[in-house]
Amino acid sequence: MILDNYTTLYNFWLNKGLATNILSLYILGITINLTHFMTSFKNFTHAFKILFLGLTGLFIPGTSLAQTTGTAITLGGKTIHTVGKLPGVGTTVKDFTLTAVDLKDNTLADYKGKYVIMNIFPSVNTGVCSKSVRKFNEDAAGLKNTTVLCISKDLPFAQRAFCGAEGIKNVVMLSDFRTDFGHSYGVQIADGPMKGLLSRAVIVVNPEGRIIYEQQVPEIGQEPDYAAAIAAIK
Repeated sequence: MILDNYTTLYNFWLNKGLATNILSLYILGITINLTHFMTSFKNFTHAFKILFLGLTGLFIPGTSLAQTTGTAITLGGKTIHTVGKLPGVGTTVKDFTLTAVDLKDNTLADYKGKYVIMNIFPSVNTGVCSKSVRKFNEDAAGLKNTTVLCISKDLPFAQRAFCGAEGIKNVVMLSDFRTDFGHSYGVQIADGPMKGLLSRAVIVVNPEGRIIYEQQVPEIGQEPDYAAAIAAIK
């Protein structure tokens, strides 16, 4: 009975020249719905990929989020990871707040209009780290309009004591002991014996606030490329 009613109605529309238009509208509606479905599916797929990366560390034994989103480096030849990746060359440097040896906060704005070399390392109480501070201290003496920041998780008291003992006067010692610098710049170590400390890296920023050089040193025990960092500002 219902089918007979639809057939009668279709024949009426056909006689009125409306059936073709209605059929076209019906097909158009299917096309629009299909387009919406495909767009939603693409968005869903993208979201699923992000969710999958985040959950990998929860459901796959031995895998952490840092292993999927961080940078693989080594410590004594054994692979460890940072929490992220260094900001890329050409990007605007991120603002930061770090603590100076006088316990005052220092921000990026304090060095506006200058070249800034960030010498980032685990601890000034290790051989390679202390050597990097001494080397940059020597190089900084001959650099114009340039400030070298030596950044670690060391307490400001330890940094002050080191500078006093070593006669370090040409660099600025800054501590990340109470800020999120390590996460913001992707340099905090995420696993291994040095988990929580900063990895060894160098970032050079021009007076306009753009990164012109960066190096994530691949092995913690390896010194940074001093010459390449200095060459970036000459």
